[in-house]
Formats: sequence, structure tokens, C-alpha cells
Amino acid sequence: MFGDIEGAGFEVLDERFESCFVGHVAVERLWTGGRWLEGPAWFAGGRYLVFSDIPNDRIMRYDDTSGAVSVFRTPANNANGNTVDGDGRLVTCEHRARRVTRTEHDGSITVIADRFEGKRLNSPNDVVVHSDGTVWFSDPPYGIATDYEGDRAEQEIEGCHVYRADPATGAVTRVVSTMAKPNGLAFSPDESILYVGDTGITHQKDGPRHIRKFAVDGGLLRELGVFATCGVGLFDGFRVDTSGRVWAGAGDGVHCFDPDGTLIGKIRLPEMVANLTFGGAKRNRLFITARQSLYAVFVVANAAARG
Repeated sequence: MFGDIEGAGFEVLDERFESCFVGHVAVERLWTGGRWLEGPAWFAGGRYLVFSDIPNDRIMRYDDTSGAVSVFRTPANNANGNTVDGDGRLVTCEHRARRVTRTEHDGSITVIADRFEGKRLNSPNDVVVHSDGTVWFSDPPYGIATDYEGDRAEQEIEGCHVYRADPATGAVTRVVSTMAKPNGLAFSPDESILYVGDTGITHQKDGPRHIRKFAVDGGLLRELGVFATCGVGLFDGFRVDTSGRVWAGAGDGVHCFDPDGTLIGKIRLPEMVANLTFGGAKRNRLFITARQSLYAVFVVANAAARG
């Protein structure tokens, strides 16, 4: 175990993980003071990170040039997942407004999706943008289940699904309808696979707590089965590096999986991890949102995609 924060550091479970970090690198706590932090997204041009503090109804901003943390937007419709599109614009899942939006360069807000077949979405949770510009997002009910992360409300759509939205046409297509509570999602480096987490354990005893794989064929998906099951807590958000490894938030930190599904190591943290993303000048720094704190650590891996 390597690291300076009590309870934090690298844990090697397979020798393949030894090449993923430098031994003297430590986990850093960059900021604390949130209630439930989520949705980190890196803006390379400005050298800053945004992340959501869902119950406090704000999006925060970490300045990598100074280390300062400030409020980026409040109110923020209890924003959850964030990412960056191909034009460097912020794409956000908003619990309270039950929609996915894009923040334009002038600060105005464009709605990408808020309904499917005329019915309001549940509470979009996490989001990724394909290289063709389409926006893929999960839609569990966590933002409408209570008043803590949004506004309590009834579901208008039966079930919880994953959708693909085309900003060019406005079309919203359901691409996964076989999951209990779809949550985090990420594409493989060549975008031939979409990984989707299922956190059904939160509402169903012995429910799913795994990541599933889907083959991507244009706008359609084909089931490839379970990629990995979480042994501590549940998988929330995750990202993929250029080597195809999956770095997933879990109850005891970040779990790193080889592309073959083997758990090769962990970055242990003293708080439950919600989400993470790669950032920094070389996109080799993991920014991690845990329960109340923002952490970062340099790894020997680079982001496979933006945001």
C-alpha cells in the first residue's frame, strides 16, 4: 500500500497493476466540504475541473493553476453527471429538471433531452458523448425518489433505461431496457463497446451491483454480458483509459480492471467514491469525487475520451 492520507493508497492485486502507478506518488485531497460529490469533468483549455455537489444544488470548479475551488453554478437543478462534448461544451444531467443539457460557450443552456415518447425522463444520472456527437445517458430514479437530490415525484416512464440522444435531430432513442438501475457509463477506446453500471442493489435485495458490456453497432447495442461485479459497495461512475482498462468508483475507492475483466488493483480512499475522470495537462491525473471530498492522483494511464 502506497499513499500519505490515512486509509488511502495503491493496492496491487495483480502484477499488471504495478505498471499503472509510480511508487512514490501519493493520493491528494484537493478539497472537502460537499454533501455528495459527483460528475467530474475536465476542461483542458482552461485547465479546470467542474464537479457536482448534488444535495447542495451547485456545480463546483477546481482551478488547476491555483488550487482554488469556487462555485461554478448555483442553483444547478441538482446536477449529477457531467462531461465535455467535441466542441468543449459542458453536458450535464440535471436531476431536478429531469433533463440533459448543454452549456453553450456564451453561457446559455440548450436542452438535449427531457422526454421520451412524450413522457418526462426520470432523473438523468450519468452521460458520455460519442465521437459522432450523439449523447448517451442513463436514467435511474435517484433524483425523484426523495427530496434530497432533487424533487420527489412519480415516474412517468416505466422502468429505468439508457438512451441515445442526437442533438442534430432532437431524436431520443432507448438503447438499453434490461437493467434495474442503469448508472455510470463509458465507451471503450475505439467506441466498439459501451460499459454500463447497474446499481439495482440500492432498491432491490440481492439486486445487481455490476458493470455490463454492450457491443456498439451504430446507434444500436448488443448485450455481451457482465464485465465485472463489485465486491465492496457498488460501482457508480467510471472511466476507461487508452489501454482499455476500466477505473470504477466503489465503496472502498477506485477499482481498476484489465480489459479482460480481472480486478488488478485498487486506489483505496477513506470515503466512498461516486465518480472520477482523467485530467491534467497529459490526461494522466485521476480526479475522484468521493462522498464529501475531491481527490486526485497521478497514474501511468491516459484518458481514452474527453471529460
